Amino acid sequence: MVIDFRNINTVWASIAAQTLKRLGLTCVVICPGSRSTSLAVAFAQQSPDIEAISILDERSAAFFALGQAKATGRPTVVICTSGTAGANFYPAVIEAKESRVPLLLFTTDRPPELRDCHSGQTINQLKLYGNYPNWQTELAIPSVDMGMLAYLRQTMIHAWERSQTPVPGPVHLNFPFRDPLAPIPDVEMLHTTSLQLLQSEFDTEDFFSGITTISPSVYLPNSLNLPFQQWLKTQRGIIIAGVAQPRKPQEYCRAIAQLCETLKFPVLAEGLSPVRNYADQNPYIISTYDLILRNQELAKQLAPEVVIQIGEIPTSKDLRNWLTSTQAQRWIIDPSDQNLDPLHGKTIHLRISVEELGRLGAGKEITPSSSCEYLQLWSTAEAKVRASVDETLTTIEELFEGKAAWLLSQTLPPRTPIFIANSMPVRDVEFFWKPTHSQVQPFFNRGANGIDGTLSTALGIAHRQQSSVMLTGDLALLHDTNGFLIRNKFVGHLTIVLINNNGGGIFEMLSISKFEPPFEEFFATPQDIDFAQLSATYGVEHELITSWKQLLSRLNSLPSKGIRVLELRTNRKADAKWRKENLGQFAADLA
Repeated sequence: MVIDFRNINTVWASIAAQTLKRLGLTCVVICPGSRSTSLAVAFAQQSPDIEAISILDERSAAFFALGQAKATGRPTVVICTSGTAGANFYPAVIEAKESRVPLLLFTTDRPPELRDCHSGQTINQLKLYGNYPNWQTELAIPSVDMGMLAYLRQTMIHAWERSQTPVPGPVHLNFPFRDPLAPIPDVEMLHTTSLQLLQSEFDTEDFFSGITTISPSVYLPNSLNLPFQQWLKTQRGIIIAGVAQPRKPQEYCRAIAQLCETLKFPVLAEGLSPVRNYADQNPYIISTYDLILRNQELAKQLAPEVVIQIGEIPTSKDLRNWLTSTQAQRWIIDPSDQNLDPLHGKTIHLRISVEELGRLGAGKEITPSSSCEYLQLWSTAEAKVRASVDETLTTIEELFEGKAAWLLSQTLPPRTPIFIANSMPVRDVEFFWKPTHSQVQPFFNRGANGIDGTLSTALGIAHRQQSSVMLTGDLALLHDTNGFLIRNKFVGHLTIVLINNNGGGIFEMLSISKFEPPFEEFFATPQDIDFAQLSATYGVEHELITSWKQLLSRLNSLPSKGIRVLELRTNRKADAKWRKENLGQFAADLA
């Protein structure tokens, strides 16, 4: 049944669902509730073309949908009932906006006559997410007028497009529904007559004939004033491969490698970029830049004239401070309309992808004048610091949490998706993740950098994908344990590498750690959780890891289904002390 003619609401909802199916929607997440009944039924009926997944917790549901959209590159729909339900989508809306992920949020609502009169489960849902959505609107009350049905179809098409272009992000549609909400015949004769007439005259193929599955793309002008000649004239240039989750990582990394080869610029590759995992494509990857730039004398010697930043700037505070102090001309390569320079430097945004930049630059006369001496200075520093890091971490037998990131970079099966939680895990990845040819694909929520939705996002990424891994601290996991409720709907495998240091390890790196009280209670916030018991409560496999050898044996190869927790108990204060004492020493003797 393409269109459900049982009542006005079922017609309305099934046209919305059918339109999105024809546009290419493949996954919808549905939270339980009454006001959303019509949409829930309509989308559930689109199986097997659209997978409908029921998730209890709205915050978890929205982050799961976010993870699915990250993994597939397509918008995912998440649906909820009226009242405070939609408010729980807010953190994921913010993350989708800031990390540019296409997400369609469908909140359902009471009709206008039941608002502002203390009708149950009713709040003001208009502009519920402020200015975060790419676009937001409230739909009309359902109608079976053909003109109104065409309006609904075109609104769905517009919402689909606005979630992807000119910049991917969230779109919020508020659906008001009158009774009956269930798929039962309408009691009003007028409506029944109208429905009968509509059913007899409705031409499904004609109605949906204008829908195309062609994905919208960012507009590119026919001619761009590309700065290749300016770049080629510089003696001291660098490329920064920043935070990125490209849909086609191999093409992305190849384009960066080609730019590097053309210009003879070293590539400072963030750990959250796939570039470090395609090291065979690029001979000039600098993975230890954060450690190198802690040597102040060497940092001065390495000051660039030109910086080409691809995507968002890396996490490293030392890199950011260095860029600010050098005041080099910086070009930011990114197709979005956003300002990606939090340093407010001498920056020119080139609104184009690095892949398109390579295509437009192909065939140009290339005579680089980059200094081989400058490139060699970077390469020598990288070789020495990388060797020192590898040698040091190899000899560490105790469970130092930074070594987990280092081992993961060398151990995971080829092309494994890995979700890296915020706070210390993303920093340990930047410090220690070793370049390899593994093609491992990193994922993360670095739009707003929060810890909410960590587990749910990772499950959304892993759902129906290759067996996946998550690297997380204990607080980030505890903040989203409701994500474990997805376990019975989850198809695939997720291994959670849990760094349990009983608190917020990142706060140990801050000045507030010297103030006790109130540090331990109000900043570190230890929770004293038995993760074996917690895992058992949700029916999730748990194993306590007591040695690096044991961890390695569990990571290669990975299971094909289920969720498991590999817990490493570490010493938060000792690890913070190690970082403070050692991170600045790896490059200390190079200048």
